[in-house]
Amino acid sequence: MAKIRITQTRSRIGSTVRQKKTLDALGLRKLNRTVEKEASPQILGMVKKVNHLVKVEEI
Repeated sequence: MAKIRITQTRSRIGSTVRQKKTLDALGLRKLNRTVEKEASPQILGMVKKVNHLVKVEEI
């Protein structure tokens, strides 16, 4: 499976509780933090829900 690099680019202030929990589940707790994840359908769905807060790159 391919890997993706997810970086939080916008603040979570003003986001819904559900979006904040999704960021926590992805491992993004602070601004400009980056995590690398496998590009599974579950992870891609989570990224889609917070795509306005993150930047995604394929590795």
